[in-house]
Amino acid sequence: MKRIISYNVHGIRAALSKGFDQWMDETKADIICLQEIKASPEQLDLTIFEEKGYHHYWYPAEKKGYSGVAILSRQKPDKVIYGSGIKESDREGRVIRADYGDVSVLSIYAPSGSSGDERQDFKMLWLASFQKYLIKLKKERTKLILAGDFNICHRPIDIHNPISNAKSSGFLPEEREWMDQFLEKGFIDSFRHFNKEPHQYTWWSFRANARNKNLGWRIDYQFASNELEAQLKRSVLLPEARHSDHCPVLLEVKF
Repeated sequence: MKRIISYNVHGIRAALSKGFDQWMDETKADIICLQEIKASPEQLDLTIFEEKGYHHYWYPAEKKGYSGVAILSRQKPDKVIYGSGIKESDREGRVIRADYGDVSVLSIYAPSGSSGDERQDFKMLWLASFQKYLIKLKKERTKLILAGDFNICHRPIDIHNPISNAKSSGFLPEEREWMDQFLEKGFIDSFRHFNKEPHQYTWWSFRANARNKNLGWRIDYQFASNELEAQLKRSVLLPEARHSDHCPVLLEVKF
């Protein structure tokens, strides 16, 4: 059984200053997929991860202090692939992949469109390019786990106020339609596979005491290929972890 965690840490250095390293001991995760690391490996004390038994693989953005993804893994992967081959995406450090036998685990950080029209347009182009990349990848690697921050709430149950947010980036009709089409290509939302209850969120604004009131959005996922359905055992959110404005998503899978 593998315990895989996906966590947008909103800056790994900030998370470490809030006890992230002790939290890693408590979770006993086999694989931790990080997003929005906002640092390059030379800015970190990497012995923190090594002493806990993790191999570590970092894919920062070219722009300092921005974006970036990483994978921490107790088992050394057979292969690690940095980037998706999409230039605009790879400059921002948005995809890293680790292969374990016939299973591939990806840490993914989709762009946000909340800063304005230009980035929203970039986000939609990125989603289209990423889907093409995935369709191609799935032909050669059928068993995929896509762990990451997709910056989209899929359905009304995934956002605290779907009516007032109907025109907000992250809950736009075209974004939600993209996720419908993506799932139809052969993927399972592993959290919803096990949990049908409302009020389950992974991100809260820093404003208006939103987290304590649980006024959140579910934008972090662990998608699994349909081919892995029988091997999925459990998926839960871990909102008690407070190193970021996001919380981690845990998936237990047998492979």
